[in-house]
Amino acid sequence: MLVLTRKTNQSIQIGDDIEVKIVAVDGDQVKIGIDAPQHIDIHRKEIYLDIQEENNQAVGKDNLSILEALAQQIKKN
Repeated sequence: MLVLTRKTNQSIQIGDDIEVKIVAVDGDQVKIGIDAPQHIDIHRKEIYLDIQEENNQAVGKDNLSILEALAQQIKKN
């Protein structure tokens, strides 16, 4: 992990397209701004993990059995 020290209004550049700027520091909280292309999804880590879990549940056993049944129907035709 790369660890950098930045002050308010200083930035970190990631590649050509992503800039992370320190907007404010208040006690133990840091407010950051992220400038990135619209096609790049940006989420807080806990939200990202929730999305991943929901996606995993969406392709769970129930959906797999439905797909298997559909595949059997297609083979019959």
